[in-house]
Amino acid sequence: MSKRNIYFACSITGGRQDEAEYQKIVDTLVGQGHTVPTAVLATSGVVDLEINADPVEVYERDTAWIQGCDLLIAEVSTPSHGVGYEIGYALALGKPVICLHRTGTPVSKMILGNRAPKLSVFDYVEIEEALDFIEMTLKRG
Repeated sequence: MSKRNIYFACSITGGRQDEAEYQKIVDTLVGQGHTVPTAVLATSGVVDLEINADPVEVYERDTAWIQGCDLLIAEVSTPSHGVGYEIGYALALGKPVICLHRTGTPVSKMILGNRAPKLSVFDYVEIEEALDFIEMTLKRG
């Protein structure tokens, strides 16, 4: 499997109840040798880091990272305006996007109903299922 530059998207201000899953996803990707410029988003202290960040700087930083990434992986179990925007932005640029969510979690119909060929949506019970799906998808190309 070739190493990729992966933008990981997750909720920050919308809630952090899925932080353990975020950390497992990022740790696995980094452990496989992928570059994850947004790895800090999975950490416990990210809310404190981002709370006072300038919105224009965040937008410019994050959109530049998306432009430079090979694909975007989003954990969407916790609703987030920012993550939804990032998904749409990446798809508009023609980037592959993987959206992951816990089985039974309500997910926006804008994601579930999107038939973009570069969008994959996967629900999981255990995070290991999501990690296996990511690995399988990355191996395919």
